[in-house]
Amino acid sequence: MAATETLTAERILEATEEVLRRHGPAKATVVDVARALGVSHGSVYRHFRTKAALREAVTKRWLDRTSERLAVIAGEETPVERRLRDWLAALFEAKRHKAGDDPELFATYSVLADESGATVGEHITDLTAQLARIIEDGAESGTFRAEDPAAEARAVFQATARFHDPCYAREWQQPGIEEDFKMIVDLLIRGLGAPARP
Repeated sequence: MAATETLTAERILEATEEVLRRHGPAKATVVDVARALGVSHGSVYRHFRTKAALREAVTKRWLDRTSERLAVIAGEETPVERRLRDWLAALFEAKRHKAGDDPELFATYSVLADESGATVGEHITDLTAQLARIIEDGAESGTFRAEDPAAEARAVFQATARFHDPCYAREWQQPGIEEDFKMIVDLLIRGLGAPARP
């Protein structure tokens, strides 16, 4: 690190991501992060009190990238069926992209996510709240039948787990996965659909 550069939490997180990519979660240390930044490990600990706190912050940063992109879709003024399809497709594509483009880093983040239960729980809560917003908008427009948008959002999230839960990552490149995804989404949208008015 150049003497004039300020050590920030963001720079530490960027360096930690690179160290994790190189060494994996089992071997990466705070000393490795400090070395990559050209500072003492004490400097890193001034921003993150423990190694666990640093790892959790990296996990949150990684998950937030997906949440932020999806929040944009959830807030669009497009028809709700289209918005729900786009949101679910973007979630699937984001997870598949991460798993396929950098499998080592994806595996690392899967380990970190297992360690960061609260962070992952907050991420899932955020995602299901975005889904609930879409479903509630659909109920208000008469497109969806929704008595409890939050519960229905959790059901949609769980029903599509095969397309976003990292434990299914090996299936995401299999032939036919796109067709399976489309069939599930079609089924969910039909299930949410409001009955035709007489």
